Amino acid sequence: MRDQDPLPGQAERRLSTKEAAELLGVKPETVYAYVSRGQLSSRRVPGGRGSTFDAKEVETLSRRNRRERGGSPGSGGELSVRTRITFIDRDRYYFRGVDATELAAHHSYEEIAEWLWTGRLRPGVTFTAPDAAVEVARRAVDALPEHAGPTDRLRVAAIAAAVSDPLRFDLSEEAVLGTARTLIPTLVAALPPVLRDDRRRDDGPLAHRLWTRLSGRKPDEASLRVLDTALGLLVDHDLAASTLAVRVAASAHAHAYAAVSAGLGVLEGPLHGAASGLAHKLLLDVLDRGDAAPVIAEELRAGRRIPGLGHRLYAGEDPRALALFALLEEIPRAEPALLAARDIVATTARHAPLHANVDLALAALTASSGMPSTAGETIFAVARTAGWIAHALEEYGERPLRMRPSGTYVGPKPPQPLPEL
Repeated sequence: MRDQDPLPGQAERRLSTKEAAELLGVKPETVYAYVSRGQLSSRRVPGGRGSTFDAKEVETLSRRNRRERGGSPGSGGELSVRTRITFIDRDRYYFRGVDATELAAHHSYEEIAEWLWTGRLRPGVTFTAPDAAVEVARRAVDALPEHAGPTDRLRVAAIAAAVSDPLRFDLSEEAVLGTARTLIPTLVAALPPVLRDDRRRDDGPLAHRLWTRLSGRKPDEASLRVLDTALGLLVDHDLAASTLAVRVAASAHAHAYAAVSAGLGVLEGPLHGAASGLAHKLLLDVLDRGDAAPVIAEELRAGRRIPGLGHRLYAGEDPRALALFALLEEIPRAEPALLAARDIVATTARHAPLHANVDLALAALTASSGMPSTAGETIFAVARTAGWIAHALEEYGERPLRMRPSGTYVGPKPPQPLPEL
């Protein structure tokens, strides 16, 4: 757009940068991005200080943006969210600009979490939980029925931990980081061990503590390394559905425990965190039958999609799956599960060129480690908690309630008469 002189007798109404930003529902610097893209024109005020914008141009752009994203002026219903946390590019992804698979190969889950939160590495860092918070969370989780799922337990543990923390409403960065470093180990400590007579191990790296909640087998270093790497790889993945829920909660200034609880609620869906459990069951079926072909045929005949295959963000290989499969190849007892996973991929590739995703890799890990089908969901939830808190921290620094789109009303045209009884 270019400046046009007003017609004689007409006064051209112009807006300051701040006024234009408020009308567009963006930050002031974003207004200049519209100028650089040719969507807005600017004019320097007399004396060369500041810029002004034609009010009609701004209003037109605001209306167009609302149509495209379903928002209203100032509602902040943005289709995209600026973030410095994760960048996905083709078949790779990065945490704060660093290759995520490289980070997971060389650093522990706790170290990667610190990198996401602060942009700094803390070699050898481990997270510990206050005894009081753990005790409250355990009592709440132990009161659940036996059939309660892992996400049920984690969500109850998060709520119980919140109630025991009188400082939870402090949303300063320092306070939220303190919450993060204690909440994650509290969630793990609240989970019951697989062997009821086993002492709950609550020291050392988080992966060691989590293993006793997932498997009754004694772990070797290679197995613990795979679990720790899985946690690091899954710590964040841009704006997944659960992460978006966390940012919506944080936009309303919900405290970190509540934001994590929102993420856990969405994670429980079968198309998100629970997907690895479906892949686990499929893998066991293939191992039992000795051939993927009849298993795949039955799944397709029942109208079900094959779990563990394909990802809308990766046209090629899922880098998380590649990293986990490579580590599992170093564990002899994982060979049958790896062969079954390859059989699943090869069988479906005859008609659909889909690659294995991280859910199938998690299934190979859990199935070969004597873990239940729900173990992948637990790993996913614990890992992603660190990423959720990183996103909550970002959102606390943004304009409140910007994640508030407007609905497109399609009901009866008002006003309607009162309904008759």
